[in-house]
Amino acid sequence: MRYIVLTIMFSLAGLNPAFGFDVDHVLVNKSEKKMYLLFQGKKVKEYSVVFGANPKGHKQQEGDEKTPEGRYILDYKKDDSSFHKAIHISYPNEKDKSTAQKHGVNPGGSIMIHGQKNGLGWLSWFSQRFNWTNGCIAVTNKEIEEIWGVVKTGTPIDIQP
Repeated sequence: MRYIVLTIMFSLAGLNPAFGFDVDHVLVNKSEKKMYLLFQGKKVKEYSVVFGANPKGHKQQEGDEKTPEGRYILDYKKDDSSFHKAIHISYPNEKDKSTAQKHGVNPGGSIMIHGQKNGLGWLSWFSQRFNWTNGCIAVTNKEIEEIWGVVKTGTPIDIQP
């Protein structure tokens, strides 16, 4: 009963019932294989994540299976993707495009934070043990549901080496 009352109170106040607020920043540390949700500079939630199959270094081109590094924006949500919900990362930015153009390559795109491949969520106990995406950041389906609810479009994301 208390949970229901708090959920209603938070909703009426425009706050997210999962944490009581929406996070204002997402931080990813590739070497730690962690993603942190932050609010006013404080870590409020931590997730173990996996990346592209070739995770070291900044994404340079389509097909390199690297996850980009730097500051981006979570610019839209996609609930009809090939994965259980996805939040798009604004890669490539202008610098990424310019670098790719100088090297005569396509920078790639469609980099997301997402859940498991549709129909395979039950395998996350296994798939989250190794880097398997094409450059995205993967979490379990349960985790993407939580993240989806507290991360608004327009939230900045910093991806560190």
